[in-house]
Amino acid sequence: MKILYGVQGTGNGHITRARIMATCFAEHGVEVDYLFSGRSTDKYFDMEVFGDFQSRNGVSFSTQHGQVNKFDTLKKLKLRQLYKDVRRLDVSNYDLIFNDFEPVTAWAGKLAKVPVIAMSHQASFLFPEVPIEGAGLLKRTLLKNFAPADVHLGVHWQPFAKNIIPPFIPYQVPEQQCQSVANKVLVYLPFEDLSKIIELLQDFPDKEFYCYHPDAQNQSLANIHLRSPSRDGFLKDLANTSGIVANAGFELSSEAMKFGKKLLLKPLNGQFEQLSNALTLESMGRASVMHYLNSNALEEFLELPMAQAVHFPSDPAPLVRWLTSKQWHDIEQLHVQLWQTVNYHMSNAA
Repeated sequence: MKILYGVQGTGNGHITRARIMATCFAEHGVEVDYLFSGRSTDKYFDMEVFGDFQSRNGVSFSTQHGQVNKFDTLKKLKLRQLYKDVRRLDVSNYDLIFNDFEPVTAWAGKLAKVPVIAMSHQASFLFPEVPIEGAGLLKRTLLKNFAPADVHLGVHWQPFAKNIIPPFIPYQVPEQQCQSVANKVLVYLPFEDLSKIIELLQDFPDKEFYCYHPDAQNQSLANIHLRSPSRDGFLKDLANTSGIVANAGFELSSEAMKFGKKLLLKPLNGQFEQLSNALTLESMGRASVMHYLNSNALEEFLELPMAQAVHFPSDPAPLVRWLTSKQWHDIEQLHVQLWQTVNYHMSNAA
């Protein structure tokens, strides 16, 4: 079987999920080509696992001061280029297009009548059982048509519907490296202004903040340790932090739950997915939420006790076997197999 895997590259969460899948595909000897869209090629990092991947402009959104900038998003929307990219992409040699909310490969597959299987967190919001916040009719319509597929697999923290599967979190850290350092806090707010983040953190000199940001250079400003994007460095700091302050992206929240880290989320204003994530995690008792950079909310969060770890499946092999079997409309067995491994009552050790 030969697969084209289309991945949304706007945020790092989709790429994180694709890395897990790429490793498993390789272990099972599945031939896979990768195409990413949503950012410039030179903005991707730690992409070795994908080999000679392709990239396209695709569709993304612009942010400013911690919220979606609708005017700039529309201004940068290159629909003519998207149309050309879809038409020019030859998918005739593929048996399947596997898609993580990526429009070029999804529409190319639809037009060429190549089967498209979607797996993404966004796909979960297509099912009415899944909690959703801040999505009107226009956004729901866009969500449905952004990356069309024959079969949709949503990824979420609860088995809301039979087409929902849990996230895969493969990282295993030795217990001695996963002991939380009481005054260490990991900060990842890539959509906020770095200067505003620093201003917020300066109010808490007794904490050691490790702040990853696209605009940061590796340096320390007293107790604030700025870090440029690095997947390996980020995971090491994630392992022994006492808590995480972040936007409400799905993958990082899932990793935080896996490692038993308390969460303070500041969802990206105007982005229904993050608003919905924050709503769901708050209702589950798994996160605190602030809707602006709020020192009072941060102070309260820092005083909270540790969270319990959650066991999510680490190996996507059942999904890979399901994909290669071509029994794509028989989802129930896959759903049951994956969810029976999830445990919400682990100790804090990873």
